[in-house]
Amino acid sequence: MSVAFSAYCLLPSAFRFLAARMWRMLTSRLGFMFEIEGFILAGGASSRMGRDKARLRLDGATFVERIAQALSAIAPCVSLVSARPDSADLNLPVVPDVFRSCGALGGLHAALKACRAPWAAVVSCDLPFVTGALLLRLATFTALDCDAVAPVQRDGRVQPLCALYRSTVCFARAEQLLADGELRPRVLLQQVRTRFVVPDELNDLPNDDLLFLNINTPADFAQAQEIIEQRSESKPLSH
Repeated sequence: MSVAFSAYCLLPSAFRFLAARMWRMLTSRLGFMFEIEGFILAGGASSRMGRDKARLRLDGATFVERIAQALSAIAPCVSLVSARPDSADLNLPVVPDVFRSCGALGGLHAALKACRAPWAAVVSCDLPFVTGALLLRLATFTALDCDAVAPVQRDGRVQPLCALYRSTVCFARAEQLLADGELRPRVLLQQVRTRFVVPDELNDLPNDDLLFLNINTPADFAQAQEIIEQRSESKPLSH
């Protein structure tokens, strides 16, 4: 009999349920940590923003820092996918694009090629409101018989740039799509076994209305700053 189990048996019955629940949560979380590697896509030109989106700050942290913190909830290793020469000073390992000028699918392909874990969690750097709670929820679906897990936004659109991909299967499919001239990440989700996570499965998460708010323009950024200010007056935003 293990020491841990002996200690468990000595607990009052009222505490055993709580201890068992905490242990299941811990082992479940650690299971994710060995199965998933995190990647932030930051290779875009940021032409509509006029400056590097990865370095924009909200609530004292850059977009990259916010997303890296969220990814750390499910992945022990987080890397940046970027072809920008100044990316090294963002304090994350940098993965270069293999297919240049191929947009988000090119970045996704680079992440999948570099991934050494069974699953890759991929988040675009223009989604600074993504949270660890969201990624933990998505990660629970990797236990199912699927090759990708992707959320569906409130407007009905699938979000392929905040999703989890089975690395070997999806890498092969992404490489073939790029070779065929296809650049849309959503097509990859259509061609593998994808578990689409609908809004009703996410609406209990904190700030679920902001999770997929995409920041592409100065007006978007100003709106995000205003949201941070308004909500911080009532309660802090979860990361």
